Amino acid sequence: MFDSVLVANRGEIAVRIMRTAKRMGMRTIAIYSEADTNAIHVKEADDAVYVGPSPASESYLRVPALLDAIDRSGAQCVHPGYGFLSENEAFSKAVTDMRVAWVGPRPDAIHKMGDKIESKKIALAAGVNTVPGVLDSVTDLGEARKIAAGIGYPVMIKAAAGGGGKGMRVAHNDKELEEGIGMAASEAKSSFGDARVFIEKFFINPRHIEIQILADGHGNVVSLGERECSIQRRHQKVIEEAPSMFVTPEKRAMMNAQSIALAKEVNYMSAGTIEFIVDQSGEFYFLEMNTRLQVEHRVTELITGLDLVEHMFRIAAGEKLSFTQSDVQCNGWAFESRIYAEDPARGFLPSTGRIIRYQEPTPKPGSTLVVDSGIYEGGEVSMFYDPMVAKICTHAPTRDAAIDAMRVALGETIIRGIAHNISFLDAVLAHDRFRSGDICTNFI
Repeated sequence: MFDSVLVANRGEIAVRIMRTAKRMGMRTIAIYSEADTNAIHVKEADDAVYVGPSPASESYLRVPALLDAIDRSGAQCVHPGYGFLSENEAFSKAVTDMRVAWVGPRPDAIHKMGDKIESKKIALAAGVNTVPGVLDSVTDLGEARKIAAGIGYPVMIKAAAGGGGKGMRVAHNDKELEEGIGMAASEAKSSFGDARVFIEKFFINPRHIEIQILADGHGNVVSLGERECSIQRRHQKVIEEAPSMFVTPEKRAMMNAQSIALAKEVNYMSAGTIEFIVDQSGEFYFLEMNTRLQVEHRVTELITGLDLVEHMFRIAAGEKLSFTQSDVQCNGWAFESRIYAEDPARGFLPSTGRIIRYQEPTPKPGSTLVVDSGIYEGGEVSMFYDPMVAKICTHAPTRDAAIDAMRVALGETIIRGIAHNISFLDAVLAHDRFRSGDICTNFI
């Protein structure tokens, strides 16, 4: 096993990775920008390296600065977390070229699955159900109209690169198609440096369900079951759960099999997630593969009892998976609520400032509680980074019990000094439709 790890990230995910690394006996190395000089991930690390000014483009996203930090720190491996450079092929290759282990998939798998058009072609070759559409980028409006007419409105215009809800527009007619292509291409260009967009069928009131897989470097791939991530706003997840009420054992077996087939098709290793969109009849279609750890990985850990970060380290060190598919047991129900520094009453406007009071919830008998936090009392929430500041996860024997435990946990959480979405999350959890499982991506 490695003796040291540099975590190429910040905030709650950096802290979460470091805690597993420390348990495994590794020296932890943080990186930080000017705004994060006193951040919690810097305080928790054994060592820390400054990488630049506050804007992410001048620090956390600046590859030469990160490579220099890796070299100076003497780290044996790099864990990228999620976001930032976690799915950057060039960075992962540069790390491995330094003879430092990359705790994630190989660069070629990141490349293949990072392009939504190419990934759909690979999925099709692997026998995976794909969303109806054309597997090429759109080059002009006339071609786009023909494609939309063939698929049937409504259609989704999507950026070929990137994710996180950026570069996506829905069109219900030719006029919206023309406007949407221009806006999606412009947003994709500014966000990912790639203006290519493609068109596929848009489903009304679908569910978003994803399969977590683990694959080692010896050809072994296992599925750890599904997560339901249908509670979203602006295509970004807010509340996740595992398992899904909607997925039958038969559908689960099919989704698991197709996910494993896709992982093998790209010679995948490490943790990865295959995302599906599911229509109201229960048919599922491949959306994309995330070649990294997911924000919501904790809910899978809670129902399986596995530490995904630990297994990512072990796989990167060349170990074989220590269990097979038949060993995977999913027990109980788990939820994750994402705590954002934003004001739901003002259109989810991001909020910044100093945390003047912070209190985390405490565990209760009959349920499990996990809190991953990137804030502390007296700390700052900066304008420079993603507004997600913490995650609260609960696990209990039943779905209702896990919801109740989450509501208690949210009620005990105190954050003062910034606006936040805790009351909004509680309102979602209390809603009759949510309690009954009658949810979709348009729920909010």
